Amino acid sequence: MHPPYDRFRHLLSAALIAPIQFYRRVISPMTPPSCRFTPTCSQYAIEAIRKHGPFKGMYLAVRRILRCHPWGGSGYDPVP
Repeated sequence: MHPPYDRFRHLLSAALIAPIQFYRRVISPMTPPSCRFTPTCSQYAIEAIRKHGPFKGMYLAVRRILRCHPWGGSGYDPVP
């Protein structure tokens, strides 16, 4: 049996990933592609949450989204 903290992390991760997947499946197809990075910010967020957990994963995802502006970088930027 998993300790309570592990179950909480898993549930919180699932709750954070669900709206990102909704965006990818419903909203994103209606907009033109405009991603500056590979993988896309939404895929990066999902990977970061799955790899590092909900707290550090969201921190990495938000940091990545904040770098997405005309003067920011572009290109291949994998989850650390």
